Amino acid sequence: MDASVVGIRLASGAFAPLVKKLFRGEGAGAGLVDRPLRISSYVSLREQRVLARDDLRRLADGLVDAALRAPGEQPLPPGEEAGVAAALAVTLHALGDLALEDAQAVEMGAGAFAAELRRAAPATGLGRDAELFHDRLLETTCLHILQFFTTRSTYIPRALVDAARRQAEIIAKVDALLARIPRQDGRDAEFEARYLAYLVKRHGSLTIFGLDLPPGSARWPLDAAYVGLETVSHDHDHDHDQGHGADPMPPETAGAAGTAGTTPPSFGRWAQQHADLADAVLAHRHRVLLRGEAGSGKTTLIQQLAVSAGREGAAEGGPVPYVLPLRTLTRHGEPLPAAKDFLAATALKGQSPEGWEDRVLSAGRGLVLIDGIDEIPETERARARDWLVDLFAVYPGNRWLVTSRPSAVRQDWLAGEEFAELALVPMNRAAVASFVTRWHTATGAGEELRDQLLESLATKPELARLATNPLLCGLICALHRERRGFLPSGRKELYTAALSMLLHRRDRERELRLPELAEEPQLQLLQRLAYWLIRNGRTEIGRGRAEGLISAALASVPAAQALGDAPAVLRHFLDRTGLLRAPTEDTLEFVHRTFQDFLGARAALDEGSLGELTRHADDDQWEDVIRMAVAQGRPLERAAIIGDLLVRGTDRAVLLALASLEYATELEPELREDVRSAARRLIPPKDENAARTLGLLGPLVLDLLPRYTEAGYGAHLSVITAEQAGSEAAVGYLAGYARHPDDRVRKTLTDAWDRFGVRQYAAEVLARMDPPPVGLNLDSDAKAAALTGLTGPPDLSVGRLVSRDALARLLERQPVAGLRLWSFAGGADAEFLRGHTSLRLLQISSWPELADLSALHGLPLEEVSFHLENSTPLGPALASWPGLRRLTLTDGNGPWSFRDFAGDCRPEWLDVSGAAADLAGLGRLRSLRHLGLGRGWRPSGAAAWAELSALRDLRGIEVHPDVLEGLAEFADLPSLRKVWCYDDRERDPGVEEQVLRRFPNARIRRLPPAYDI
Repeated sequence: MDASVVGIRLASGAFAPLVKKLFRGEGAGAGLVDRPLRISSYVSLREQRVLARDDLRRLADGLVDAALRAPGEQPLPPGEEAGVAAALAVTLHALGDLALEDAQAVEMGAGAFAAELRRAAPATGLGRDAELFHDRLLETTCLHILQFFTTRSTYIPRALVDAARRQAEIIAKVDALLARIPRQDGRDAEFEARYLAYLVKRHGSLTIFGLDLPPGSARWPLDAAYVGLETVSHDHDHDHDQGHGADPMPPETAGAAGTAGTTPPSFGRWAQQHADLADAVLAHRHRVLLRGEAGSGKTTLIQQLAVSAGREGAAEGGPVPYVLPLRTLTRHGEPLPAAKDFLAATALKGQSPEGWEDRVLSAGRGLVLIDGIDEIPETERARARDWLVDLFAVYPGNRWLVTSRPSAVRQDWLAGEEFAELALVPMNRAAVASFVTRWHTATGAGEELRDQLLESLATKPELARLATNPLLCGLICALHRERRGFLPSGRKELYTAALSMLLHRRDRERELRLPELAEEPQLQLLQRLAYWLIRNGRTEIGRGRAEGLISAALASVPAAQALGDAPAVLRHFLDRTGLLRAPTEDTLEFVHRTFQDFLGARAALDEGSLGELTRHADDDQWEDVIRMAVAQGRPLERAAIIGDLLVRGTDRAVLLALASLEYATELEPELREDVRSAARRLIPPKDENAARTLGLLGPLVLDLLPRYTEAGYGAHLSVITAEQAGSEAAVGYLAGYARHPDDRVRKTLTDAWDRFGVRQYAAEVLARMDPPPVGLNLDSDAKAAALTGLTGPPDLSVGRLVSRDALARLLERQPVAGLRLWSFAGGADAEFLRGHTSLRLLQISSWPELADLSALHGLPLEEVSFHLENSTPLGPALASWPGLRRLTLTDGNGPWSFRDFAGDCRPEWLDVSGAAADLAGLGRLRSLRHLGLGRGWRPSGAAAWAELSALRDLRGIEVHPDVLEGLAEFADLPSLRKVWCYDDRERDPGVEEQVLRRFPNARIRRLPPAYDI
């Protein structure tokens, strides 16, 4: 603002000196002592403490004269100059009466300050034009007065002090306000703890299926119920250096992270991983598509992951699981949920702090468990994929698990989004035995019934073939108890018996006082619900619609009217049968999809809808319905369904026809042979997925598979199919491949041990393998006892459940070439290994008690991997292994140095952690081709680079990104081809360019996090 704003053209240079006469000088400082200084204390003329009116008049005359002499039109009529000057003098005299401080005046501004002076002074008594000139001149004067205040030495520090005081007052008020409002992070933490506790309680138990138990005992603690399941991996995209991936995973995790088509990381980097599938399935893959048949345990696995993560997440910053059952979230056609709606299927819907889900996922802490892609209509799955892709884009860095039936989505459905594919395989004998034991313990059924059932499963192949997943195992256990040991022999008979138990026998045999209602009327009503769900591609139905369907059917099923109207009938099904349950107040579903399919097939047969069944042969949601229709149909109906499937001719239709033969107890031989002929074009299978699908058809596929001499290129696929068939007959087929040279065949044979009887398979398959097995998993003393008479020293991976005594007895009778010990509790020494002249490979992970390595001295070891978790010196042992070619050492080991290697040792591959900064002694190991120095190594200086540069044949090196610049500047490695960096952060492009200029034949690669030592 300047003088022109108020209409007076008055230069500051002429005006300011006049204004300064109003005030006396002031010393420096903030004016904080004594008492506050008012404007009146500044006012002075010729150092007088009191303003003289004559002096003010002379000053006012000067101001008026200066204003009138300014160029431009005269603002005042002639003759009124003296009156304006007199009035201005009186107004300025009021400066001595103001109680304001200078900072307050500056804050007011020139206009308000002038108005304050006018109010403090008497009226001017001027005419209109003269008064307007007076006011404008006063405001201009006030503007210069305020400018003068801001230049005074006391103003600035005083203004700062005032600002600091006001800021302190604001802070105090804001703090008081915040104290009354909960902090957002505090609200997040409070809700998160509540949510995780809810998850653990909500998913921490299972229903004991098929039994009426006393209140409070019908829930099965998940920790006691959960049986580790096995998966196979369909990944083929791993790309590792030759030095990586040579070592298998520990026995307990092999199924969890892949037994086919994967290259697991090296020993030292797996040492700390969990053993159970529920912990391991996402430990090394942040995105997993898990396929499994109905009842295979997909939902139970999600429960276990949610509970495990819920407990782990109770610690600050832990994972936060979100369980998203798609059948529930989309039951009324709702759109798939955004992050803010992830709790829509929980009792805590709408109770999270605003934006909490977004904050968790943005921080990469989410574990998103999406259950049942197959349980939404096929037409909606493309939309579901788009929904997933959008979530990945917005929230990278979280962990994701998606479950589906095997054929619901194509194999590469999420491959472009970096998803690994795992498939749950049928339970092996050990898992079945564990499940049966746990079930009988939980239900209090007693050891006698348990032992009877285990005996039946071991001696009746047709029964053992039914026990392939947790659902069927639980059903068999319940039926065995209910029928006091009598069990049906086929899948149709098993489901029929289960329905009878659930619908009728339990209430009748317990003499409950309920209306007597036969099984058939109940089945008639339930199958209508089931078929409606199947036809509409759903697994949940609204309560109102269900009542409507039952109401429409009651007239045709008069016997059911004994229960009352439709709502009463529905309550009976919910409360007494155990076949229906209500996931929400207004929705219903079958307790398992298997019963929905079985009853839906029954309805299709009753309606004569055979054409509708086969028209859906290529729809994965109808596969079990079609097979169950064949199982329940009359001979002509079976023939019509199977014949129509052959006419359709697609691969899936032919496989369905082949699978249905198992259920067709009566069928024309010609039609049966037509099915087999059509299926032969699918055998041997074209890939591993197809091989596993064929194997699930059971023993009938064995007759179609080529024998060893006919197998040729497809041998490993035929072996996979036979292994999946899982019957005793398959053992003889697999034994025919015991001497096959294909490594894939041999790996499948080695990994298949768990699927068959321990002793039978060891004697008929493993003992015949030539060369002997490599990477054979020993996870029990029973396996160690069964292993004998091999064609040569095998390579063994010994799990944590194998005792020292059992292993020692095995080694007394059977030389071994390789031994991998995982979480071994073997005592303080390794005496059982002393003198084993066949041992070439030794890997030890987590043997905390081991303190004496003397028994290992002098062994002809060529490959060694140690993670001992103790301080036992390694030097003497290293010095005793002149044939050592490959060594992995992690941080969990005792002291050692490169000088410890035997003088004639010629190692080729070292992956070590804890190396000295100066690398003393490394330079003499000139045979090295690969060197991993660990995440923590940093060079000491010239000595370290000199040692490293002596390795003229080194082709690969692993270092931390911080070492790259020094490597480029000081290392002389003419043979270097690969530089591996630990995945700590983004690399500097400029440093990378230096490395590549220094080593033009090399490539820079990043080690995945799972490889970090």
